[in-house]
Amino acid sequence: MTQRTDTLKLGLFLRATGHHIAAWRDSGSQADAGVRLDHYVDLARKAEDAGFDTLFLADSVSIRGIDSPSFDRVIAPSLSFEPLTLLGALAAVTSRIGLVATASTSYSEPYNLARQFASLDQISGGRIGWNLVTSSDPEAAKNFGTSSQPAQAAHADRYSRAREFHQVVDTLWDSWEDDALLVDKANGVFIDRNKLHFTHHEGEHFNVRGPLNVLRSPQGKPVLVQAGASEDGRALAAATAEAIFAAHQNLADAQAFYSDIKSRAAVSGRHPEHIKILPGVTIFTAPTSTEAHAKHQRLQDLVHPQVGLDLLSGLLGGVDLSHLPLDGPLPKELPATNASKSRQQLIVQLAAEGLSIRELYLKLAGARGHWTLVGSPTEVVDQLQAWFEGYGADGFNILPPTYPEGLDDFIALILPELRRRGLVPVDGPKGRTLRERLGLPYPAHPATLQREHEQSVAL
Repeated sequence: MTQRTDTLKLGLFLRATGHHIAAWRDSGSQADAGVRLDHYVDLARKAEDAGFDTLFLADSVSIRGIDSPSFDRVIAPSLSFEPLTLLGALAAVTSRIGLVATASTSYSEPYNLARQFASLDQISGGRIGWNLVTSSDPEAAKNFGTSSQPAQAAHADRYSRAREFHQVVDTLWDSWEDDALLVDKANGVFIDRNKLHFTHHEGEHFNVRGPLNVLRSPQGKPVLVQAGASEDGRALAAATAEAIFAAHQNLADAQAFYSDIKSRAAVSGRHPEHIKILPGVTIFTAPTSTEAHAKHQRLQDLVHPQVGLDLLSGLLGGVDLSHLPLDGPLPKELPATNASKSRQQLIVQLAAEGLSIRELYLKLAGARGHWTLVGSPTEVVDQLQAWFEGYGADGFNILPPTYPEGLDDFIALILPELRRRGLVPVDGPKGRTLRERLGLPYPAHPATLQREHEQSVAL
């Protein structure tokens, strides 16, 4: 492989008190942070000033585990704002950092979602991204009417709906050409009607006429983000995604995923560099390795066994583990999941290494299947650099174990070392829009491309 000449991208994954499942119990946490706007504003401004490229908000349209015996111990992270509402608030108090939010194709309609994200993109000056997901949580189905909701559909069927959903949204975002707005007061003409385009979509799942009542933003359209790693997820991501939030435990798996996605993109006629792969990583760091491991152990000691068991069960797709000894092995045969197939496979691989059920949930407690690093700044950056220069990542989505301490540690200890090695820009990222910050091209309008093609043929 050739030596990299670019710098790695940094995203910050916001999650109430932090990403470790016991974060809310830590002495330095603000347990009700998930419902405090000032908490998110402080984090957003801190991340922007530090030079992060993006902020990322996940979402769930239900309270997961509400029927679990440990519900009262895990509810804290589930009490949080609806992400698009929060994104609007954060757009108003930041000016440079990209803002990415999750919205499900299972419980939304394309027109409404396209309008919401297009509006946010205009409000923010072109800094918005949409994390496209499908919903598999059966609790969510109970909040949206009948029992035949998409969350209970087969994995492939959810992705079939998602592909069509994306197609409609993407076409709606092209309702107006870039220079459609005239505002010609002298002649009384507000808009160039010739640069208005209807959607006229009739498909298996949706019938949408269009056009969208929001103009194109400074970055053309929001950046499309995905996180699926199953076969269906990879196929959709390679064809449509511009950034992928991945989950891997070792460099070999990260490199295999990276190579697979980039190769699929090339086969689809896309430039491989136009997809940025950003694995998630939780980092426990301190001036010395001993201190870092002490921080990690402090949180591990706060994990209640029932909470850990519920976490593992949920990541496996709802497999009942309550009858099994915590210090015994995970069953070798697990029922096929209709939820995250890639996450279940990751856990099965960890179990094959000889980890007990207790060891599994403790390994997953900090990052829920994402990579966890514990060590001094030099030790941590050595690993990040190896993944980046080894083509396992184009950057990282940082999941601080606690807020604000975990983020403060990253900014004070990890960022200076990344800058010293030239892995991130010394003077911060360049670019006015999210696309510019991520090194993604501006999406030319299809009508513009068609006219340019016709002109070239004529010549």
